[in-house]
Amino acid sequence: MRPKVIFLPHANIQYSQLKMERREWVVKNCYEKLFDLVRDNQYKIGFEASGKTLDEIERLAPEVMKKLKALILDGQVEPVASPYTHLMMGNVPREVAVHTLLRSLDTWERYTGIRPKVGWNPECSWNAQIPGIYREVGIETLIMDADSFFLSFPEIRKATGLCYDVQGHSNKNQLFLIEEYIKDKPEYLKYLTNPSICDNGLKLIFRSDCMANLLLWYLMGATEGVRNEAVRYEEIQSMFCRWNARAQETGSFIMPYAEDAEYIGSSAYFYVKQFNQARFFEEEGDSLKRFKEIMDLSIESGFVPATPSEVVESAELLENLSILKIENGAAWHGGTAKAWLNTDQALQLDPVCRMILEGIEGIAAYRQIDWHENEALAAAFRAVTEGWVSDARWPPAPTSPGRFNVREALEALYRANDRVAGAMEELGIAGLRSLYSPDIMSSQLGLIEERLMEMRYFEEE
Repeated sequence: MRPKVIFLPHANIQYSQLKMERREWVVKNCYEKLFDLVRDNQYKIGFEASGKTLDEIERLAPEVMKKLKALILDGQVEPVASPYTHLMMGNVPREVAVHTLLRSLDTWERYTGIRPKVGWNPECSWNAQIPGIYREVGIETLIMDADSFFLSFPEIRKATGLCYDVQGHSNKNQLFLIEEYIKDKPEYLKYLTNPSICDNGLKLIFRSDCMANLLLWYLMGATEGVRNEAVRYEEIQSMFCRWNARAQETGSFIMPYAEDAEYIGSSAYFYVKQFNQARFFEEEGDSLKRFKEIMDLSIESGFVPATPSEVVESAELLENLSILKIENGAAWHGGTAKAWLNTDQALQLDPVCRMILEGIEGIAAYRQIDWHENEALAAAFRAVTEGWVSDARWPPAPTSPGRFNVREALEALYRANDRVAGAMEELGIAGLRSLYSPDIMSSQLGLIEERLMEMRYFEEE
């Protein structure tokens, strides 16, 4: 039987350094062209988008949303859900993680009529709560990062020499060393070629940079002094042949591309991440052609394109009791979720997010209500989750998020403070300032706004 292949572009319209006025261009130049490619060639893929991304697609280009819905209803695209706001699930309180996921699932259902069964965890940030959070909201299958999983095995860590750094971007270009170690070891390869299941019933599909990074460099056609020549067609062909043999020997599928949808049509964040160059979302027309070449090569190499759920439904599940060995604070690309906590922007924004959240919870506890029973408190809670957006906190020095990314998070926090003040009025407790002081919080927000706006920003250098 021919093994299956999963392609999973994921979309984040709040991407660091993606200016607001450029969002419509990305929707039409990246997402829409991808949807047209899938439709015209009868491919099958998964497509992940945050709830905010869906709202922006509908607002900026409703005709593109119609194309996405049609592909989902035709079975060519499986919707994959992530938080409403692109935030680091491993860095926020559990209640925030749960409710932003529920809000995103509601958004998918509102626009497409389908409630996703498959989940994506932004940047694959990790702690022990992640599997339970996704199961709690009704997700049946979670896309996982194989590299952080493999690095939880001491023998692989030792063989690769890779270590975590909470100040760094990633170890993305070194992760081929993992493949070098596991290439002849079916006890590890099986996790990349079989879906597995953890003890709470959550099914798991693993992606790895050992495939995705090569495909990304091929899409970009880049060398930039790192390679003598761009990745060649023959290298991609060879990769698929290697992994077809491995899939047939040890399992039933591979997931070679679980990367940003924005790389299909634009350079997205490639030059920032790889070379610290202030080049963002440049048009990259050849990447669409190359993505088609990749899809066609996978088919020619013996794979059958499939959606994540089709893979899970047709395969035997491996019992996986090792995911709790993944380090708390790990993320994909050999990086760490905690790196998002340590940037200058995060050190200003995160404490205020928690202060406002504590205020919401304190007011609800005092009035003995759930916060979502009061629309103003619920709106404040939603705004706080938007203030936690990861792309206002990333990347670390010497690069930075865009000033406009930080401004978007600040505006969400100002909005949250206003909603809390309104809730106190409605509940008749505006005078109980020991529960929460909107005036002092407004002053706090003013202080961090001043500090944040005084910072130097990478795109302005």
